[in-house]
Amino acid sequence: MERRIRVERKTAETSIMLQLNLDGQGRADIQTGIPFLEHMLALWCKHGFFDLLIRAKGDTEVDYHHLVEDLGICLGRAWNKALGDKKGIRRYGFSAVPMDEALVTAVVDLSGRPWLHYQFSLPTGTVGSMDTEHFREFWQAFVNEGRFNLHLTMNHGQNKHHIIEASFKSAGRAMNEAVSNLEGFSDLLTTKGKLE
Repeated sequence: MERRIRVERKTAETSIMLQLNLDGQGRADIQTGIPFLEHMLALWCKHGFFDLLIRAKGDTEVDYHHLVEDLGICLGRAWNKALGDKKGIRRYGFSAVPMDEALVTAVVDLSGRPWLHYQFSLPTGTVGSMDTEHFREFWQAFVNEGRFNLHLTMNHGQNKHHIIEASFKSAGRAMNEAVSNLEGFSDLLTTKGKLE
């Protein structure tokens, strides 16, 4: 079964077209008008082996918040739909990624229940042109619509760029592990009979 999905969302604040392939090569073709977020999503794709195409516009002259949150919503919807019935997948994923002085751990459970644990001591301010608090909003929207558990923990670090980069790489690796197939297993990895 092909795990490739297209999602579109239009509001008075944003316009987004997104295509996600869970079984890709790590290719990213992303245009959002938010260069640092584009870079982080490209890293997520490369380290998760996901292919992602995004064409998005928003009221960024006001603030990045609306577009960042709506991108998380769209990516989450695509993620959830692309997973299909979840039969045969590992369900869980773990990764710890260093970036110089920073270390971030990501743990994933594709349980069907949204939960974000986001434990970061990021200084306020910007990285690139993006406020650091927008990253939590992105992950929260992604998790809510993607319907999975994500625990992102900053173990240590000082440089904002390094910390955030390590978080996207770590999440990509953990999510790739969770969506990968268990050889010889074609059922759901649960005793409840469903992952939702």
